[in-house]
This record gives sequence, structure tokens and C-alpha cells, in this order.
Amino acid sequence: MAHITIKDIARLAGVSYTTVSRALNNTSEINSETRARILEICRQEGYRTNLLARSLSSHRTNLIGLIIPDIASPFFSELYLNIETYALDLGYQVMLCNGQPGDGKIEELFEFLIGHRADGIILVSSINNAHDLFYKYSQTVPTVLLGDCVSLESNPVNIVSVDNALGGRMAAEYLYHLGHRKVLYMGRRPGSIIHERRYGGFVDAARELGLRVRVIDNPGSASTIESGYQLAKQVFLEGFEETAAFAAADAIAMGIMQSADEFGVSIPDQFSLLGFDNISYSALPNIRLTTLDQQKNRQAKATMDLLLDLIRHPDRGEYTRRLICPVLLERSSCRKVSP
Repeated sequence: MAHITIKDIARLAGVSYTTVSRALNNTSEINSETRARILEICRQEGYRTNLLARSLSSHRTNLIGLIIPDIASPFFSELYLNIETYALDLGYQVMLCNGQPGDGKIEELFEFLIGHRADGIILVSSINNAHDLFYKYSQTVPTVLLGDCVSLESNPVNIVSVDNALGGRMAAEYLYHLGHRKVLYMGRRPGSIIHERRYGGFVDAARELGLRVRVIDNPGSASTIESGYQLAKQVFLEGFEETAAFAAADAIAMGIMQSADEFGVSIPDQFSLLGFDNISYSALPNIRLTTLDQQKNRQAKATMDLLLDLIRHPDRGEYTRRLICPVLLERSSCRKVSP
């Protein structure tokens, strides 16, 4: 079947090519009756706007590339939905790409998105070399890093991040004020700069407050329910004297809850549990996890606003770091104890 072109529509409507273009672009230079008649002919003939041709003439595709490390992660999938919702409100489509760190795929995805003329790219990453990827590709296409990086001074980066160090400090202070003095820090991933900053804030506050902290690292490459389950299983098998745990991610906390249920450890009566992320599961009636909310909607808005500023002002001669403060959400997985 031959494709219907804008010239075919002009011929059928008995108007000029320019008039059809004005109708499709909803300009004020055409009366409403003519526009309605042209659009109805387009509908009847099955005409579709040639987005590629439009992008070539306007130098814009209204397409944003989003590279995330794990679409299966509840946190990242919810973050994507927040970004897509806000992007659509601004007239942009989002092309989602799943790129696991360390396998070279992220570089391929950048090349793919640049080849498809994405107006801008959001890289969601916590790997330590994220700033290298940013610097390499931001010279070609407007790019924002949503996550964190090792050095902001030697590697200028346009970045949006939750304040992980502050979140870690808030977690330690909250458990301390509930009366806990011996706590577990569960699920730290040493290869993640986000986790390192979160851990750093926690232990700095713990040291100041006199909290005794035992750290249980996550050897995996992702924070999952299964990894939380396995870490907690080992703790419960060996025995523990701590009265509370801070899980470095809500998914880790879910696994801890599952293991506690199997071992007959009551949360929060015997063991308080605090998470970080505020994924949707954490508010379910049988979970009710106290957690630090990353404010995904604010991260999404700040990221898109920064990216659009870069797209509209390509000669912008400054780098921006925007920190989003986490918010403590008290539910029912933590309780006060006697110090």
C-alpha cells in the first residue's frame, strides 16, 4: 500500500501544501473550519505525520533517551514512570533502555540513542565510572546523570541526586532516638557510589551518637529481595544482639522481612527495620515499612527540567548539581526501646 503524503492530502482538500502544514501544526494562520476539514481528510485517508521528516527540518525529535540499570527493580521502574509522565506533559516521548553496568552495553546504548537523534539522554547510574561516560557523550548530546559520581570537582557533571549522605545520617539519628544502640547496616554494595555515600552518612552519625554498627555487605550487583533474604538468613542463623537494622534499600528490607518471618523474629517487637527508597510495596498493609522516601517525582521533575534547559541552551557554560532531600516516612516496622 502506498503511503499517503501531505501533497496527497492537499490535492484531496483542494488547498495548498502550506495550508495542510498549518492545519497539522495547529497554527493561527488558518481558520477552524478549514483545519477541521483537512484533519478529517487525514483521518479518513489514514495519514500519519512523518516524524523523521519533521525532525530533520526542525532539528528536534522530541525524543528523550533513558538508560537505567535494571528495569526489573521496583525502584527503577517507578522512577521511569515518574520521568515518562512528566516528559509526556512537556511534549516529549521517552525511549527506555536497560543497561547493566560493567558489560559495555551502556556505551552501545548511548551510540544507539545518538543514532536515533535523541534530543537528550538521562543516564541513571551509581557506578563509579559514570562521570567518565557522562563526559564522553555529553560533548555530543545533552546529558544528565541521575544518580551520583565519585568526583564533581575534577569531572564536571550535570547531575540530579537524592542526598544519600543526608539520608544515611537521618537513618542513624532516627534509630538512635528510638533508643537503639546496637544496629545492623544491611545490604551495602561497595561498588556503588550511592551506597558508599549512604553508608558514609550513617556511620558518621553513628560515631557521633555512640551507636554500635555491624555492617553486612551485599556481594551482588543489585539490591534485591533475594539478596536481603540471604543476608538476613545468615544473621538469624548465627544469632544477633542488635535491636534494629537499617536496610540500604527497600528491596533488601523486603527480603529481611521474609527471612524474619521464617525464623520467627517479630518485626518490630523483637527487631526494628528501617528501609530506604519508598517503593510502592513498602506501603502495603502487611508490610508497612518505615523508610526514607527518595521523592522520585521530584527527582524526575528536576532531571527533566535540567535536561530541557541543556537542550534549549546548548552553549550553557555551567554545570549543575541538584540534590533532593529524602523524607522519613514512619509506618509500623520500627518501635521505641529502652536504651
